[in-house]
Amino acid sequence: MQDKVFKYIKENSMIDEGDKVLVALSGGPDSICLLHILNSLKTKLNIEILAAHVNHCLRGESANKDEEFARKFCEDLGIDFYVKRVNIDKVAKERKISTEMAGRDERYAFFNELKENLKVKKIAIAHNANDQAETLIMRIARGTGVDGLVGIKPIRDEIYIRPILSLTRSEIEKYCLDNELNPRIDESNLEEIYSRNKIRLKAIPFLEKNFNKDAINAINRLAYSAAKDVEFINNIVDEKYLGLVREEDGSVLIEKEAFSEKEALLTRLIRKALIHACGISNNFEMKHIYDIINLQKGNTGKKINLTNDVIVINEYGKIKIINKYSIDKTINEEVKFDLSQLDEGIKTIEGKFGKITFNLLENNGVINLKNNINERYFSIDGVNEITVRTRKNGDTMIPFGMTGRKKVKDILINNKIPKDKRDLIPLILFNDEIVWISGIRSSNLYKIKKENKKLLKVSYEGRESV
Repeated sequence: MQDKVFKYIKENSMIDEGDKVLVALSGGPDSICLLHILNSLKTKLNIEILAAHVNHCLRGESANKDEEFARKFCEDLGIDFYVKRVNIDKVAKERKISTEMAGRDERYAFFNELKENLKVKKIAIAHNANDQAETLIMRIARGTGVDGLVGIKPIRDEIYIRPILSLTRSEIEKYCLDNELNPRIDESNLEEIYSRNKIRLKAIPFLEKNFNKDAINAINRLAYSAAKDVEFINNIVDEKYLGLVREEDGSVLIEKEAFSEKEALLTRLIRKALIHACGISNNFEMKHIYDIINLQKGNTGKKINLTNDVIVINEYGKIKIINKYSIDKTINEEVKFDLSQLDEGIKTIEGKFGKITFNLLENNGVINLKNNINERYFSIDGVNEITVRTRKNGDTMIPFGMTGRKKVKDILINNKIPKDKRDLIPLILFNDEIVWISGIRSSNLYKIKKENKKLLKVSYEGRESV
């Protein structure tokens, strides 16, 4: 099994020698198998391994036992372990999203925070061949195109790797049994309340029994074949895009000549233009693509409104895609004050970016510094002026745990902040130095020390749309 994983890692160039690899560890069979195999291969691969666990606080004592099991498993292997507890129900309600989406967002936010702080090169996720098959069946049932058949990729963004994507769930369970790993079992995976669980518990067993006992591997071969075809098509799209699509004045313009291309190429050119205009790749359906094609066939001056606050206009046969936020893209709100202006130690600033509250506190040494992503505490030693503003071109900061500077733009991109929302996030500056991208990342400067008598607590309440 280890040889199979090693070969898959090498075939997909997942890991370089000397990489520091963070394993997403739930405590279940998949992630325990992944961590154990990577740990067995660490000398051969010449890598360092860390592990991270997010307790979603959804299953009471059972979730706490998962956390403790993951911690003990890492201790026994001598692997550094990092954990974060998040009330996912609360997060989901605040953001008005599903618990599944909230959980995913919080996990990846934590992994990315550790990546920056610990100089991690790769984040290993325990998706397997069954996950791949389930994903494809779900997409086929919803009417996916060829691109959707690619499924789960071995590597995403050159950061997230899936070393056991080639292993089936039965292989993983056997590995855990043979090596007496005794992983935790999430009982919610056995409930038929989620679409994926229904496919896992009903559809795949039916296919294996009635059509092909090797259905999992057969579906994975389909994903592999589709990936090669899509890669070839996308290379052609990229070449055509350079000559047929251009950006101007914050919008994206598709030339008239593009609409003479074959439909398979045209639809991909339009999708790529939409992504460039909005900075996000989801929420656009084929219906939107064909709405644009039909618009181009109509009269000049006609326009349509799409999802994600996108306006599309026919300009003499050319198609202009405008993100509504790009019309007045930069809010350019800015407030400056000094500590003497805190009324009884408190000051609140409200604007289009939301609400920021500053609270001067005594340093009693018992503050939970990482309990809430929308609160941060800072030393005020040497602080003369505080500024609250939105971002500017060229903004940089020294992220927590680092010594070098990083562009604010890159931090927002790495945290999956949509392009149209980035100018709505307030930055907190001490003496013209960015110390906090509100709700996202704090600075390595103005850290609290034991000798600090006073601390400044900064709280952020963002707009609903951010």
